[in-house]
Amino acid sequence: MSKISIIIPTINEANNLPLLLSDLSSIQKEGEIIIVDCGSEDKTIDIANIYGAKVLISKEKNRGLQLDIGAKNSKGDWLIFLHADTRLTHDWFRKINSFLKGNKNSIYNFKFKINDKKIIYRVLEILVNIRSKHFKQPYGDQGLIIHRTIYFKNNGFRKIPIMEDVDFLRRFNNKKNLKQLNSPIFTSSRKWERTNIFLQAIKNWHFRRRWLKGESLKSIYSDYYKK
Repeated sequence: MSKISIIIPTINEANNLPLLLSDLSSIQKEGEIIIVDCGSEDKTIDIANIYGAKVLISKEKNRGLQLDIGAKNSKGDWLIFLHADTRLTHDWFRKINSFLKGNKNSIYNFKFKINDKKIIYRVLEILVNIRSKHFKQPYGDQGLIIHRTIYFKNNGFRKIPIMEDVDFLRRFNNKKNLKQLNSPIFTSSRKWERTNIFLQAIKNWHFRRRWLKGESLKSIYSDYYKK
């Protein structure tokens, strides 16, 4: 068994993936990197191969399915789920290594940061980290570190194209074992660049409310990605 398996779902991430894979290159002796692609038409798969990542193919554009494919084909004791447009610090693995030797029943996430210098993003970071640390509601863009026994005990990510992270963590009953690390993860500002971030936050909250009330995820997905 490897110590860790890093699982990254992709679709046309050639611009972002080299940066993340460069950040991860230091852990090759400690584990494996798994790219689960769902039909990229750019150089995403070529880049993954160049960096020595294991490439798997999902026949559907479905992030929950992609993450689960990666988990089921992994060898690591710990599974680390990352978005392709994130960055890590040079010493990230050293900082989390002590946690990997500790409580296997905990699910960890990184401290949320945005790779943009605008002051407005500092406000968003504060709000997200309060939600994550104190209200125990981290999301997938903060990176999720889960021991494989806990992942499969909780039936993993479901085959859903959106809110797969929220769904999984709602099924994780022991919320006190959701823990935020002091080590940061830097996520791209691209999803907020074309909108008001607070308006988008309200929209996202509304989408989650619709889902919790039982509305079709197909309908929510269509509205979320509506141009």
